[in-house]
Amino acid sequence: MNPIIVEALNDYANPAKIADYKRFFKTGRGEYGEGDSFLGIKVPDTRRVVKRYYKTMSFEEIEAFLYSPYHEHRLFALFWYLWLFFKPKI
Repeated sequence: MNPIIVEALNDYANPAKIADYKRFFKTGRGEYGEGDSFLGIKVPDTRRVVKRYYKTMSFEEIEAFLYSPYHEHRLFALFWYLWLFFKPKI
């Protein structure tokens, strides 16, 4: 993964939000989000990072984010695809 992007995302990480996100996404045993990990990054902050860096990323770099154990990394990758193709709408 691109360390610049990881650092940019980590700048918005809020460990106090992790428990809330785990509860909201139902990450307990047997629930649909079981085992998902979070950094505590708000969605608007993830979009901010995408907007700042979407022109500098390649498809190969984004693929690494799709396979990250962190929810926000995967969300970043999906927003990147959206921004690339539909940037005026998100």
